[in-house]
Amino acid sequence: MAVDNTRYDVPFRAPALPYPPQVYDQESFEEFNKVLRIYFNQLDNALRNAMAVQEPYELQVSKGQVAGASTVYKFGFNPDVNGTEETVWGTGGNYPYLTSASTVYISSSSTADSNGGTGANTVTVEGVDGSYNAKSVTVNMNGQTQVQVGDASSWLRVNRIFVVTSGSGGTAAGDIYVANSGVSSGVPTGVTYAHVIQGDNQSQIAAYTVPAGYSLYLDDVTFTSAISLANKHVTASFVTRDFGSNTFRTRIIQTMQSALLVLPLTYPFKIEEKTDVVPSVFRYYQRRSGGVFSRHPHKELGGWCGVEILYTYL
Repeated sequence: MAVDNTRYDVPFRAPALPYPPQVYDQESFEEFNKVLRIYFNQLDNALRNAMAVQEPYELQVSKGQVAGASTVYKFGFNPDVNGTEETVWGTGGNYPYLTSASTVYISSSSTADSNGGTGANTVTVEGVDGSYNAKSVTVNMNGQTQVQVGDASSWLRVNRIFVVTSGSGGTAAGDIYVANSGVSSGVPTGVTYAHVIQGDNQSQIAAYTVPAGYSLYLDDVTFTSAISLANKHVTASFVTRDFGSNTFRTRIIQTMQSALLVLPLTYPFKIEEKTDVVPSVFRYYQRRSGGVFSRHPHKELGGWCGVEILYTYL
């Protein structure tokens, strides 16, 4: 049986042309040209759009050609995973989530990381505010002295920090921290929410919170494990916590050895606004004689990428 491949959703069609007058009339002629002009403009736009479709959607998003859509790429590194599950982020341990909008501060372990110094001069902090709206603030560094980031009580999540400008050194001279109040030689004495390891100039936090008004469509998840011992394996999981819930739900779980594991999602996984995303939480075991399991320190990396789309354009 023949398949009808006709497209019935084309938003225009050939116009009904006006009947010509028996005697030349300039007004009628201009009206005729107007009808044709509109139709040919529609054809031009349709052809341009058809050519654009041939370019991969992902590339169009990256080039800013898709209204309301933007790429999100998150990655993290945990240098020392020990006997319990840990989030993949530079500070280690589990990521500490704020329970209400709070004031956060930025500082460095080096006095050279200051505005006008040889190290990091300005740093951008990204996250969401108390209403889960996307938030970005660029701060002038002041070495080991804490500087308030934006307004007081305005941060609910810190998703990322990165060095924007540096002095003659061309890089951060020390480790940079975003934390609550209290430091010793620039290093927080309280709770750290983001951390740039010296030389990276970018935080490595695989965790993320989807801003209000957006849906995140996850394209792939990556796990990397570096273990030197034999007879070992890692359990890597990707978990989410919906808005209003206090429970993290496992969405992806994989067991792997010392290797790179890439999980492409043929059908992108939709994650709603205000959802906490914690990919790449690892547990590591080595089987010993008698069936006893023990845990050993190791290094872990994890990341994911996707497209974030504003609700207005869904």
